[in-house]
Amino acid sequence: MADSTVEYYNRNAKRFLEETTQVNFSETQNEFLKLLHEEAVILDFGCGSGRDALTFLKQGFQVDAVDGSDRMCRAAAELTGLPVRHMMFQELDEKEKYDGIWACSSILHLPKKELKTVLDKMAAALKAEGVLYASFKYGTFEGERNGRYFTDFTEVSFTAYIGQSDDFKIEKMWITLDARPKRRDEKWLNVILRKQDIS
Repeated sequence: MADSTVEYYNRNAKRFLEETTQVNFSETQNEFLKLLHEEAVILDFGCGSGRDALTFLKQGFQVDAVDGSDRMCRAAAELTGLPVRHMMFQELDEKEKYDGIWACSSILHLPKKELKTVLDKMAAALKAEGVLYASFKYGTFEGERNGRYFTDFTEVSFTAYIGQSDDFKIEKMWITLDARPKRRDEKWLNVILRKQDIS
């Protein structure tokens, strides 16, 4: 994630938290959670407000939460009671620890070249047959937009992109409208990937 994107979240933390913390995201969360066993270990990767991490905790899952923004880490720790770790995506170095990784509106801030490296790290952090959820703004744009870096995808472009990886196969892919009331005209690409057994 670019420094300018991290600074955007630090600078606009109050407004971002107000817009996202109370959003009902249960439908998408459930698409991810139904693929996990009880007491699965989840990494909320770019946890933002901690909204999703809190939901996972309440449902009995074990949760680690990380974010690249100091302000988001503090907010998420206050909301969840978790020791939220301040780290950049590229710093992930766990090995076969997680049953699931939740990357909601987070790794979309990486350029495609860096995204490939981070996906490799996420695959290494997942247990065999682990699942990864990620979401991207729907489209073909890549670059800075309103102070943040974005890599957008469509079904076709993401399928081609992930096809270059030996680590993941697409479990499910679907489009949703933005869950925030004032952003209903924005479309999102949701993807669930499963780690492939390449042994």
